[in-house]
Amino acid sequence: MSSLKRHQLIDPVENLEDRMCTKHDKPLELFCKTDQTCVCMLCSALDHKMHDVVPLKEEYEGKKAELGKTEVKVQQMIQKRRLKIQEIKQSVDLSNKDADRKVAEGVQVFTSLMESVERGLAELNTIKEKQKTTEKQAEAFIKELEQDIYGLMKRRTEVEHLSRHLLQSFQSLNIHHQPPTKNWTKVRVPPPSYEGTVARAVAQLGETLSQEMKKLLGEAELKRVQKYAVDVTLDADTANPYFILSDDEKQVRYGNVKKNLPNYPKRFSKSTSVLGKQSFSSGRFYFEVQVKGKTDWDLGVTRESINRKGRVPLSPQFGNWTIWLRDRNEYKALDDPSVRLSLKSQPQKVGVFVDYQEGLVSFYDVDAAALIYSFTGCSFTEKLFPYFSPGLNYGGTNSAPLIISSVRVD
Repeated sequence: MSSLKRHQLIDPVENLEDRMCTKHDKPLELFCKTDQTCVCMLCSALDHKMHDVVPLKEEYEGKKAELGKTEVKVQQMIQKRRLKIQEIKQSVDLSNKDADRKVAEGVQVFTSLMESVERGLAELNTIKEKQKTTEKQAEAFIKELEQDIYGLMKRRTEVEHLSRHLLQSFQSLNIHHQPPTKNWTKVRVPPPSYEGTVARAVAQLGETLSQEMKKLLGEAELKRVQKYAVDVTLDADTANPYFILSDDEKQVRYGNVKKNLPNYPKRFSKSTSVLGKQSFSSGRFYFEVQVKGKTDWDLGVTRESINRKGRVPLSPQFGNWTIWLRDRNEYKALDDPSVRLSLKSQPQKVGVFVDYQEGLVSFYDVDAAALIYSFTGCSFTEKLFPYFSPGLNYGGTNSAPLIISSVRVD
């Protein structure tokens, strides 16, 4: 029995011969790492005496662990490839959507151009119609003239006949009687005026093309900057005591009652202003603000060291890059010097884009996809904060809030 203790028990198998040494008819309970083969006790003592031999179970556990690692690695590789397939599919899907959008934009442009061309062709058709009307008028005049000529020729024949029998018929002849004819002295067939018809059509086509190109470029530019959208919330600790902020800190309006609030160093005590919580000292960022229903507002960005306890002069010289609305329709960029803005439509939502490294602050009419104004060559040396002023209430005419909107990126 003591001799059996040296033997290692193995799991039962269907074909025991597969676990027996064909040379010594002993169990294969060892593994030769040198020759990478299973051996029995006699093999290890004779043929594999100088080799690296370990118990079969030990080698089995090692191989099993190694296979487990390999399986995990293969599974990870499979997962990575599945994720790559998903990424490629999403990329194709985005590409298809982008292609569909570009085709739709192109169709819109060319549809507008075709409509403009059709209007131009319609203008050219009016030339033909005018010419036909002129021809009909001329034909009617010619017909009347031919009738007059026929009557006059008939009268001339009568006169020639009577001249040969002048004396005999003198008493019965009324030489002053004339056949009824029309006075053609002032009758004219003026050629219709076609001056400027083609020029107007071409000018209209050019204007249509120009407008569509501006619209396309504006939409492309807006989509480009919207990719840098950030989540902006209002900093209640900076808000003027008269301000009313929404619970989600996305809306602000002017109230008529001053609240008793801590006079933090960063709070605006006199200026009707409030800043965003988020600050930026590098890179690019973009946010949108709804200004619908307001008669007065200020929007933009400001440096951290802005005066919080006195009057705030809005200009780049004092670290503010803003635009404003006054009296419902007076827009101005508060540059050095300030610039009055002439806008085709009143913005309902304003987008603000900043490129810190490039020294650029741009404002957009989001719905019209049009650039309102850009501050260029700016020198930023501090943190920048989004700047908001909803303006005074003015008896309720300017009671609508400024609302920081979520940016919709297609």
